Amino acid sequence: MTLQSKTSAQLKSVSGATSPGLENVIAAETVLSHVDGKAGRLVVRGYDLEQLSDWSFEAVLALLWQGRASGANIEADIRVALGQARVRAFGLVEPLLPATDNLSQVEGLRLLLSSLPDAEPQAHHIMAVAAVPVFAAAIARKSAGLAPVAPDQTLGHAADFLHMLHGEKASAEKVRALDTYLVTVADHGLNASTFTARVIASTKAGVFSSVVGALCALKGPLHGGAPGPVLDMLDAIGDERDIKSWLESALARGERLMGFGHRIYRVRDPRADVLKQAVSGLRDRGGRIGFAEAVERQALELLAEKKPLRPLQTNVEFYTALVLEAVGFPRESFTNVFAAGRMAGWTAHILEEEHLGKLIRPQSKYVGPMPQPH
Repeated sequence: MTLQSKTSAQLKSVSGATSPGLENVIAAETVLSHVDGKAGRLVVRGYDLEQLSDWSFEAVLALLWQGRASGANIEADIRVALGQARVRAFGLVEPLLPATDNLSQVEGLRLLLSSLPDAEPQAHHIMAVAAVPVFAAAIARKSAGLAPVAPDQTLGHAADFLHMLHGEKASAEKVRALDTYLVTVADHGLNASTFTARVIASTKAGVFSSVVGALCALKGPLHGGAPGPVLDMLDAIGDERDIKSWLESALARGERLMGFGHRIYRVRDPRADVLKQAVSGLRDRGGRIGFAEAVERQALELLAEKKPLRPLQTNVEFYTALVLEAVGFPRESFTNVFAAGRMAGWTAHILEEEHLGKLIRPQSKYVGPMPQPH
């Protein structure tokens, strides 16, 4: 039985019933990643996420693209190819950046990604990954009234991202933290944006169209997450003496505590653990990280007490907020930085889907009125 016929059979095996949100419906087979929500485990192509936490982003790209990508396919070659592609992508920035006026930062990234030409002579998956930090940094700087900074192709991907954002080389600690973040969010099963990318790729629309569609899915608040509001919550609490009373009041009003709970993970999100470790080397921010950890401890205690039947553990958004703030990204650019990391998974899934060569075309169940007999 082929993958597509398996999928068809599985879609039909729910006794004629639909599954809202395609919950528990198998829509693809992949070698790229596996999310075990009950065990709190994320496997990326044969490795637990924790095993990859000290890998470079380029090394994880080599792992995900293994056997599918043409051209550069080992860490060192990918690093060189990305550096060269970042320089080419920067050539598009100056004439197009004014068109991002009056757009949000993620909408600006959508516009610039849409400009990538399908006639690009080099590998499209390399250019897609390379372009995001170039565009995201230029958009963030424009929002701050600053001119874009040209990439330095001799730097690694994470290091150059920070260099283009700040206009100077970042410390090794900040580069390491951002590299770990990009690795941590590189792939995460068949989430909404990845599924979108695969559907578009199955039509043979191409890599750039597929990743633009994925970014559009990521833009939606039900998928893109809420790392920015985590910082808003910390700001609102303000003082360590007010943590418990603020959280109790929020819960009494029925509000969600930002950075806690996940649709898939029924225990702690493993990505939160990896990012918490990454934050440990960035404790020079006036106690912000220590304060956040105190909020986390109190929130988990209150959630366990007041919602004992719901597994509400720390999720990736909580420590994402701390990492990205500590390395200097404005909150408005957080979704774009997430896209820079997830581009690894999107391109890998696109390559995998293109290899299958079968249009994704599931069935729907008609529940409207039928024509009346004459």
